[in-house]
Amino acid sequence: MELSNRLKNLPVQFFANLVNKVTNAVNEGRDVINLGQGNPDQPTPSHIVKALQTAAEDPQNHKYSSFRGLAELKEAAALFYKRQYGVEVDPENEIAILFGAKSGLVELPICLLNDGDLMLLPDPGYPDYLSGAALANVEYETFPLLKENGFLPNYEGISVEQRERAKLMFLNYPNNPTGAIANRSFFEETVRFAKTNNITIVHDFAYGAIGYDRKKPVSFLEVEGSKDIGIEVYTLSKTYNMAGWRVGFAVGNPLIIEALNLIQDHLYCSLFPGIQKAAAIALTEDQECVRELVQLYENRRNTLIKACSKIGWQVDAPAGSFFAWLPTPKGFTSEEFADLLLEKADVAVAPGNGFGKYGEGYVRVGLLVSEDRLIEAVDRIDKLKLFR
Repeated sequence: MELSNRLKNLPVQFFANLVNKVTNAVNEGRDVINLGQGNPDQPTPSHIVKALQTAAEDPQNHKYSSFRGLAELKEAAALFYKRQYGVEVDPENEIAILFGAKSGLVELPICLLNDGDLMLLPDPGYPDYLSGAALANVEYETFPLLKENGFLPNYEGISVEQRERAKLMFLNYPNNPTGAIANRSFFEETVRFAKTNNITIVHDFAYGAIGYDRKKPVSFLEVEGSKDIGIEVYTLSKTYNMAGWRVGFAVGNPLIIEALNLIQDHLYCSLFPGIQKAAAIALTEDQECVRELVQLYENRRNTLIKACSKIGWQVDAPAGSFFAWLPTPKGFTSEEFADLLLEKADVAVAPGNGFGKYGEGYVRVGLLVSEDRLIEAVDRIDKLKLFR
């Protein structure tokens, strides 16, 4: 007995390797400050937890729910998009409930592409995009996200052959790992590019709530014509600290939404109704908890940037997400620098090369520990005398 070729062809799980290194260090009794993870450190707001508790006590929620999600949650998601972004959404035909955003992102190439088709992915980018390409048995090529272009793609740099062959493109703003954000004019350009070249756009909006300096991240769907050629994928994991709850949704083009619903008809029965009801509460009730969370991350960002500057580490402040994208010192690759910090300073960071070729020369730092621990981490790094 052996594994299928599809499983054999799956990429090595980048984060699993990072977790193993950190776990081994912790098991040795070391006090590791883990800045390499993307797991929110704050609890889910209490009113959302109470909504789940109430729903869990109702025997009606112990049964299978509708395969395609509760109308209550889809209507809440539509109301959320109307309130937050001024976007009108048909809850029945333009929203698909997801078992976490990651599941939808991995399913989409299977839904929309045939063997050997080409998809375009950002570099650096979220490593699990590659999982969908492997499972769909499709080809992928990457486009660079460079600092000099604000970590936005340069569509003029995409070759004629790529434009003709590609059927699907993934984007992600606020961006993981760079922390860059996109403005409305960029998304307008994206719609024109997609329509001209007949390419479907998937915008991963996982960090949609997290923008700094009073700049609210723009939704791809705010731009006219976006629903004609694409969808946006939203998760409650980051906005409401619900990472372990595994609930999100896709919004946009009805044909793509139907494709997601169809594949999930075959993969799942239904998401626990209690979680769906609590998610609806999260989306529709007062959003003060979200504003407080964003302020918490912004304070941490400012603390980190100030501490780095103090030791001579010249870094740029992220505009969104809860990550900072920091350059490695001269003479180190991303992997070498990350390994050194873990070995000599007990500080874990994610090496940039794990996010793609153009991630080399950077490390990703999560703003997911307290300000005191961020300062302590930078103080530990300072003792290595790398920036003097």
